[in-house]
Amino acid sequence: MEWFSSLQPWLQSLLATIFTYGMTAAGAALVFFSKKFNQRVLTVMMGLAGGIMIAASFFSLLMPAIENCESTGRSPAPILTIGFLAGGAFIVVSDIVMNRMNTFKNARSKSGFLLTAAVTLHNIPEGLAVGVAFGSVVAGTQSSLIAAVMLAVGIGIQNFPEGLCISLPLRNQGMSIGKAFFIGQMSGAVEIVAGIIGVFAVAAVSALLPWALAFSAGAMIAVVCSELIPASFAESKSSASIGVMLGFALMMFLDVFLG
Repeated sequence: MEWFSSLQPWLQSLLATIFTYGMTAAGAALVFFSKKFNQRVLTVMMGLAGGIMIAASFFSLLMPAIENCESTGRSPAPILTIGFLAGGAFIVVSDIVMNRMNTFKNARSKSGFLLTAAVTLHNIPEGLAVGVAFGSVVAGTQSSLIAAVMLAVGIGIQNFPEGLCISLPLRNQGMSIGKAFFIGQMSGAVEIVAGIIGVFAVAAVSALLPWALAFSAGAMIAVVCSELIPASFAESKSSASIGVMLGFALMMFLDVFLG
């Protein structure tokens, strides 16, 4: 810890976000075992991904946005409402535009793109939050630094199932295992860039953070409702329901347990 505390804030944030990215990649790597699953198990896991994303939208995005607003004396209601609706509208409009332009060969390709975009958007404010945490450490006080480290650890652990949220559905849609893993792990790479930006732009990012968090939550919910839920429930309602409940419970436990 002494060695880590002696580093510059930007380097601390870099190492922290490399860890969070690595956890995303580890989760995405589970796709290499997907060929051993039967269809019912895949349906449960698709529902699991949906439940994880729903829980992450609230516990990892909206709740931190509320806390950020309250800590800075701003009213969270309009910020969260506008940001959430804007995120959902972004996905809906993107879907409509892609349909009209025939951007993708089939519905599965479009679904994979929207899913990847939503989770990647979700990772950007998380990376910014880590960067802001390290950039806000005053005079290198140990308590503040430990809080920043624990934030990165918590986000990293949460990122593990989120990596699976991308790679598994992509694999289930017919994409090769290698490509599904590559796209899944790349969704976490944006946290590294966002973390560095957060360190050097603490004031500006802190003001925009609740907006970004709410926007990402809206985008994730829109994708879950339009892509993951319909796809999983089309195979088996009972299996999909079990998956959604387990996914939500898992993410809720991680977020509440890790604080």
